[in-house]
Amino acid sequence: MLPVASDSDINAPWNGHDTRVLVVAAIGIAIIVLLIVWMKMHAFLALTIGSLFVGLASGIAAGAITKSYENGVGGVLGYVGVLIALGAMLGKLLADSGGADQVVSTLLRGRPATLPWKMALIAGIIGIPMFFEIGLVLLIPVVMLAVRRSGQRAMLLGIPALAGLSVLHGFIPPHPGPLAAIGILNANVGITLALGFVVAVPCVVVAGPLFGRIAARMVPIGASGAALAVTSGSTAGPDGAGSGSSDGAGSGGAQDPTATATPTFGWTLVTILSPVVLMLVKAASDIWMSPKAAAYPALQFIGDPVVALLIAVLLAMVTFGTKVGFTLPVLGGKIGESLLPIVGVLMIVGAGGGFKQVLVDGGTGDAIAKIAVSAHLSVLVLGWIVAVLIRLATGSATVATVTAAGIVTPLAAGLSPAQLSLLVLAIGAGSLFFSHVNDAGFWLVKEYFGLSVGQTIKTWSVMETVISVLGVLVVLLLSVFV
Repeated sequence: MLPVASDSDINAPWNGHDTRVLVVAAIGIAIIVLLIVWMKMHAFLALTIGSLFVGLASGIAAGAITKSYENGVGGVLGYVGVLIALGAMLGKLLADSGGADQVVSTLLRGRPATLPWKMALIAGIIGIPMFFEIGLVLLIPVVMLAVRRSGQRAMLLGIPALAGLSVLHGFIPPHPGPLAAIGILNANVGITLALGFVVAVPCVVVAGPLFGRIAARMVPIGASGAALAVTSGSTAGPDGAGSGSSDGAGSGGAQDPTATATPTFGWTLVTILSPVVLMLVKAASDIWMSPKAAAYPALQFIGDPVVALLIAVLLAMVTFGTKVGFTLPVLGGKIGESLLPIVGVLMIVGAGGGFKQVLVDGGTGDAIAKIAVSAHLSVLVLGWIVAVLIRLATGSATVATVTAAGIVTPLAAGLSPAQLSLLVLAIGAGSLFFSHVNDAGFWLVKEYFGLSVGQTIKTWSVMETVISVLGVLVVLLLSVFV
């Protein structure tokens, strides 16, 4: 059934403090938006300043405000930060070993008519351990190569690739947005991952190959109208953090010249998908296995996201490391390099957790819960709407996710693990709504494909909106059955 907050969740009557904290929260979010959009301030600083304002104006004791903020930062980064770091290591080794190139070259063989679907599949495989912008950097040369060889229009192949990357960014761990929401709402990673794939598939199909046909007619450019080569440089991420290649995968995704071999397609898939399989096995054991079963503790251990990703990284150090000719010192250097570009993302996620905690401690979440109770508003719909509004205002999917998750936290009390995961996915869907000029991802797509602002809106922005709306509709449908 659809999770709707009940009167038993929020027993106290509406009062003046509730009105005050809602006004304060709105002003605090406006301050964050103004600092990010108008003053071009880093989202970490903007969220920190907004947190301190909300704490003071909500009536939290002055000495307790920073403690509340610090607890929120530590609570999120203590779990999410480790997963993001491990994902960055995996992505770095995948790119530098030539594993990403192996996936692409293998899947591009065959009939031209299947290319849009293959581009979506390639984006889905490569995008699992990689953040949006580095996946884009890896895929643009591939898209352009496929466009030139097949004679197809750029958007016919580009939109499916963009859809695959964007859906993963919004719905699938270990991407920072979903992980942050999971940490804030105490959702189950394995269940979220399983349900996330259920939501992701129709979103990729509709917003990718199917919408790509429409986009190609609206913007009929070929390879000559788009970028033919891309290097990662110091581009800003999709959340405007200026973090460069967030997962440290290196420049343009080319194989490191020190490599003496290339990983096979089979081992590349095994390595990339190993953490996903382990986490899904844990989720299955939670649902279908008795805790008293002999294998249950072992499955719980290896399927824990930290352990699963650690196993994948250790496997990658062989399949993407020593097997392709990297020495141990070189591997150690690459692991270190992978961590440098993710600092900005980690700090944004952490500050978002701090802002969430100040909102909760100040009473904003309870006040919103009372409104939801009186309006009989679904928690899933509320989470999506809040994320949409923050996404439109800031252009940041990550900021939208962590803030919306914090605001609806009181309404999550008492939800089943499956419903908590659906709430994470509803918020993730809202965080992707209508990317426009305040989103660095908008400009990355525009420049890489050689589009005008209007063409980017008709293709990329509409595609993002299709993903967002279809995503929340699938989530609402799933909520009837789980």
